[in-house]
Amino acid sequence: MNKEKLIQLKNEIVFVTTNKGKIASAKEKLQDIKIDICNYEVEEIRSDDVKEIAKHKVREAYKIVEKPCISLDAGFYIEALNGFPRAYVNFALDTIGIEGILKLMDKESNRKCTFKECLAYYDGENMLCFNGNHEGVLSETIKGNDNRKKWSDLWYVFIPYGCDKTLAEMTNEQRQNRKRCKENNSAMDEFADYYQKTKIMKKNIQK
Repeated sequence: MNKEKLIQLKNEIVFVTTNKGKIASAKEKLQDIKIDICNYEVEEIRSDDVKEIAKHKVREAYKIVEKPCISLDAGFYIEALNGFPRAYVNFALDTIGIEGILKLMDKESNRKCTFKECLAYYDGENMLCFNGNHEGVLSETIKGNDNRKKWSDLWYVFIPYGCDKTLAEMTNEQRQNRKRCKENNSAMDEFADYYQKTKIMKKNIQK
């Protein structure tokens, strides 16, 4: 990234990612936080832990922008396949694809699966991690339409808890208002809540 582009990063936090779905989600969920989007692909480490991947990515991102930044990584865990593909989602999608995943689950009655995510925040000194959990089941076929808010092709086969449609079949309103089990939460929501409370505390201290 050249210096000219770095000068244009004027907001509080930088989100370094090339994932259009994650960018769309950040603009929606973090709309009360001034965020710059840095369209740059940070190299990932090989790990089975989404938290460690997110922490590594945000450290590398900070080296580039030298400003407080966030990074988000997610894994997909299928119960009947002993958690496969776990944090290796991109590798699985690039090799066998969602068609291959469905083939592995052919005639399997236990279709429970979970998205697990971690948002890491780093300001050069402090590292904070916020975890998200989204439970559901795997559909038997590929369903839905392409969507700019789609994080990955798994949206075509993931049916969230309490729903009868895949994420790709739902409207944005349906995704936002869907029924959630108590264990489910969003890493971006957790971070937004923390960041706003921290800003309020700092303002009160400065008065």
